[in-house]
Amino acid sequence: MTQLQKLTIKKKRVSGKLVFERVMATIALVNLTLVIFDLTYVPWRNFWLQGDIKVGNVIINVPLPPITKWYDPIKGIEPYRDTVSYLKTVNQLKQQISETGLQSPQVEKLLAELRSQSVEMIDTNPFAVANKTGTLEKIKNRMRRHLANDSAKASFREFWSYNFLSQRGWETELAYFQREIQPLIETNYFRPVGENGQPVDFFFERIDWIFFLIFSIELIGRVVYISRTHKGVSWQEAILWRWYDIFLLLPFWRWLRVISVYMRLKECQIRRLDRLQRQLNQIFIANFAEEIIEVVVIGVIDQIQDSIRQGDLRDFLSHAQNRPYIDLNNIDEIAEIGNIVTKLAIYRILPKVQPDIELLLQHNIENVLQNLPAYRSFKAIPGLADIPKQLTEKLVTEIFQAIYQGLTSAIEDPIGAKLSGNLVNHLGEAIAQEVKNQHTIERIQSLLIDMLEEIKINYVQRLSHGDIEQIIEQTRHLRQKAEPKAVEIIPYQRM
Repeated sequence: MTQLQKLTIKKKRVSGKLVFERVMATIALVNLTLVIFDLTYVPWRNFWLQGDIKVGNVIINVPLPPITKWYDPIKGIEPYRDTVSYLKTVNQLKQQISETGLQSPQVEKLLAELRSQSVEMIDTNPFAVANKTGTLEKIKNRMRRHLANDSAKASFREFWSYNFLSQRGWETELAYFQREIQPLIETNYFRPVGENGQPVDFFFERIDWIFFLIFSIELIGRVVYISRTHKGVSWQEAILWRWYDIFLLLPFWRWLRVISVYMRLKECQIRRLDRLQRQLNQIFIANFAEEIIEVVVIGVIDQIQDSIRQGDLRDFLSHAQNRPYIDLNNIDEIAEIGNIVTKLAIYRILPKVQPDIELLLQHNIENVLQNLPAYRSFKAIPGLADIPKQLTEKLVTEIFQAIYQGLTSAIEDPIGAKLSGNLVNHLGEAIAQEVKNQHTIERIQSLLIDMLEEIKINYVQRLSHGDIEQIIEQTRHLRQKAEPKAVEIIPYQRM
């Protein structure tokens, strides 16, 4: 078998595994969608029942299929007999008025029933079973405002009376009831409580068990595959490899399935999901990084300020020479670094800038000589005007060479180097001794504290959201540059 054939077979296997992963991820996503719908169904039942969305003071009605008719049995929701009977009596009243008119014994009997049922509804509160006591309060408040009466019971008695309906127009008033009161009453329901003390719920028995069976078989297959593919891996360890799949099998805390779905979608190598993840990470970091950076940096600066106020700087300077120092390599790193920098400056840097230094010295010397009368008189003599300039150039060259030779001799001379080291040490000791002065140390402490406070105000607390966004964007570009280019065949081992 050629290498090309091996690569083709490997590519087909990887492609087949990706197809399988994407199919299972789709099933998990469907299951998560159903779980979210189930968890939000009861709080959103009014919308699924009537399709009303309130935007400000405007109510928009969205035409929906009879979702509550299909899903109420799954949640164990049943019509509440008292409120259903109430609305049934209202419909009978409408029909009776259409047949016999408002003034008839049959209509008066129905109005009396509605007055009695209204008072009973207020007294017994049938909405409490569905945790909709607030809905009953809305009904009572609307009826109070409509009748301009502080008593809800009196308002209902007056509303369901012959005199009120005849004076205000029964068609208008019944239309008001159908528009403002009836939709609120229709939202009421009855949901029995099971033996476990929780409301009846048949989501698992009628829907979720199918997904439970699918994911159980899948997990068993993955555990067997991992155990056989990777020698020495027990089935317990194989389950831990797929720890996030366990959430798909839990009958409680079903919202945790979002973790499983996220991990599965990530394994599907969907580029759009990767871009979405980067965008979400960027939004999350941008929202919190500004505060985190401020808290951390300001906290560090406050610690330094407190340390200075407590005299740690004075103690450090006072005991700097007596403090034990651990030397790891028997080398004075500071002296060695100073020696390297000095040699670089003298042997490499000074020769390169020698022309600039000579021009600067020549310019300064000529400026000084210009103020001397003898120099101006000498330049006025014909034929001798260029001699002062030549002498100045010669003098500058000689001065630079003398200084340069002196520096190189000092470096190469062991005695000179020792004397230079002694000079630096004595200079440091003298500075440290003078800094120990009480007035001086207090002044330094005050200046350091003020400087740190200015840093907090001018740099840390002015860190804007735009700065964070720019930093995150630069970081993302750097990571993209550092990432290796994708190859055509991506090894896919986990199952």
